[in-house]
Amino acid sequence: MFKLERLQNEPVLSPDARHDWEKAAVFNAAVIYENNLFHLFYRASDNPFFLDTDKPDPSRKFTSVIGHAVSTDGIHFERYEEPVLRPSGMNDSWGIEDPRLTKIDDKYYIVYTAFGGRDWSDVRVSMVSSPDLKHWSQGVILLPGEPNKDAALLPEKVNNQYVLFHRRIPSIWTAVSDDIINWRDHKEIMTPREGKWDSKKIGIAGPPLKIKDGWLMIYHGVDENNVYRLGAALLDKNDINRVIARQDEPILEPELEWEIDGLVPNVVFSCGSCIVNDFLYVYYGAADTCIGAAGIPTDRITF
Repeated sequence: MFKLERLQNEPVLSPDARHDWEKAAVFNAAVIYENNLFHLFYRASDNPFFLDTDKPDPSRKFTSVIGHAVSTDGIHFERYEEPVLRPSGMNDSWGIEDPRLTKIDDKYYIVYTAFGGRDWSDVRVSMVSSPDLKHWSQGVILLPGEPNKDAALLPEKVNNQYVLFHRRIPSIWTAVSDDIINWRDHKEIMTPREGKWDSKKIGIAGPPLKIKDGWLMIYHGVDENNVYRLGAALLDKNDINRVIARQDEPILEPELEWEIDGLVPNVVFSCGSCIVNDFLYVYYGAADTCIGAAGIPTDRITF
């Protein structure tokens, strides 16, 4: 059993009133460590969220974009002035949400949730790709025809096939593809647990990370009071659909004031983690308002 330790007791990134596109919230960040830099690709919002209507209210519209920030130490970040991804059509007119970044071979992929805003279930798993983390392709929907989110790509092919994790409520699922666009063989691999902290629904955090015992899958779990916590499971190296172990207790939960109070209270929600010099870094959105960082040496990751 293990728990994450916060790298500091303040956010590593907070809203910036100087930029209209990120003045209300920055949260739910993907991360990759490349060329001695931590790259955060984070969700940002121009306005607060109002989720208390039957349908999204255009008069209280909030739009999500993806910003980019870099750091040499994983704690102190410098952000770019402009977002790297913006909405581009009807399917994402209310925003590009919750990016998860994977490098496969020499290409980078961000899988995200496109929110069209025509109703609250108008969400689609979508993807962009890049050769250099700077120039991104046009977005494409990966799972058309179904409301879906919390999706990420495995960093390696299995039997020469891409593997996608996604969430059909309330569970974590996988699918495979030959061309990274058309997906099949959907399998439910992990479900909520009645009476526990992850009883209502679960979803993957960032892409799983390979450690000595298998694939480390960090995930979020929601209880009946809508508190979001982070948990950990271990997937079989030889069978990605097999859960070898799953911790009973969360590895991180809302405890600090800025994790408890915010646009959406009582939330720690991760979209990305990385291992650098045998240390696991986990970045998480706190109360859907700012970004925190936590971690642990990899030799202390035990199940």
